[in-house]
Amino acid sequence: MSSEMSDQALIRTASWGVIGGVVLTLFLILLGDINAGDVSERQRADRNTRYGASSGTAERVKTVGQINLASNTTVSSATTQVTATATAVIDGKKIYNGMCVACHGAGVAGAPRVGDKGAWAELIDKGASTLYANAINGVQGSSGVMPAKGGNPALSDDEIKAVVDYMVAQSN
Repeated sequence: MSSEMSDQALIRTASWGVIGGVVLTLFLILLGDINAGDVSERQRADRNTRYGASSGTAERVKTVGQINLASNTTVSSATTQVTATATAVIDGKKIYNGMCVACHGAGVAGAPRVGDKGAWAELIDKGASTLYANAINGVQGSSGVMPAKGGNPALSDDEIKAVVDYMVAQSN
């Protein structure tokens, strides 16, 4: 019976502790609210001057200048130059060595090996436009399978054409 009494006493003590904590919290909230209402008008005006509406913050953080692209023709010409430079820099050999060599270097899945003039002769006879179309769109033939863009959809059509030109030059 004494263990039941001690359990009940523990529950009663814990309950009073929780109730006391809630009452203390409510008292502190009420005390803070009452104290906040005692701020004098002068103190409130001082706070507004330092931190609030009339502090001039908007004036201090406004933009210094504006960009007017309509009258600036050098921006568009610079963009054109960068685009032209980027197009001229496509390196078919680099792309081939990074991706295409996996199949065309070993002849995987019926891929014609670069440098094998006999395997490439028939393909070259079909014309560059057919080679480009097959490399860009992919082809599935009796001799093998070529996924579209060599399996890398991030490559542009111009990059694929540069790789085809490189492989043809090495195999012609």
